[in-house]
Amino acid sequence: MLKFKRVLVTNDDGVDAPGLEAIAIALQTAGYDVMVCAPDKNWSACGHVKTLTRPMHIKPVKLAGGMEAFACDGAPSDCVSLALMGALDAEFDFVVSGINPHNNVGVDVTYSGTVTAAMEAALAGLPGYAVSYESRTTEGQDLALEAAAKAAVKVIGQLLGLKSENSHGHIWNINVPFKPQADFAGVRFTYGGVRIYADRVQKDIDVQGETCYWITGETPTGREEAGNEYEALRQGYISVCPLRMDMTDTKCLERLRDTQINI
Repeated sequence: MLKFKRVLVTNDDGVDAPGLEAIAIALQTAGYDVMVCAPDKNWSACGHVKTLTRPMHIKPVKLAGGMEAFACDGAPSDCVSLALMGALDAEFDFVVSGINPHNNVGVDVTYSGTVTAAMEAALAGLPGYAVSYESRTTEGQDLALEAAAKAAVKVIGQLLGLKSENSHGHIWNINVPFKPQADFAGVRFTYGGVRIYADRVQKDIDVQGETCYWITGETPTGREEAGNEYEALRQGYISVCPLRMDMTDTKCLERLRDTQINI
């Protein structure tokens, strides 16, 4: 019998995204009691949002395959906080966010609505699992998503119940390589590493004739180093990176213990 039974599933790509349904079905097939509450639109790269300036709405919907779900007009982290505070009249054992159609690695975690939804779970004392996979515009996309979902659920099942030494719940950032045949090399615990962005600003004119700006650029890359997410994914491994809410630079803090700042 599953010790951790009821799971809240959300994402940042919107309630109609195929990755959401894929992970929800995989969890349900594995025997978990699944409830879905996801944004009613795409919130990619929204970061950790807490909506306090307007009321939010939740309405019942159905996913493409017929599974019942809830759509919320808040951010991914709003979906989690509302559900965990009782808006769905249910209690949850853990939260799964995803599947995001692009890997979230390195400092992507500060932008990613997928990851920050898992962080919101941790703030409530529950384990939060952010799942992303390396989608590609090539044949095998549907198979790769299904393989990623099944593999992620197996990983989550083995991570559940691990004792957290943090003041909040565990946060796990899970990234899956593109493997339509599910021929993963294995699973590695990793650290985030350095993400390299090539963003640029594009000037434009909007429909009102006013100047506006887009953030655009090339696909981000990363610095591959021993033990980090980039190395694991390149070698065909599923990467599991444990995160924590306390972002204190403890090494720097220790160096500063005896430093005097005059005012």
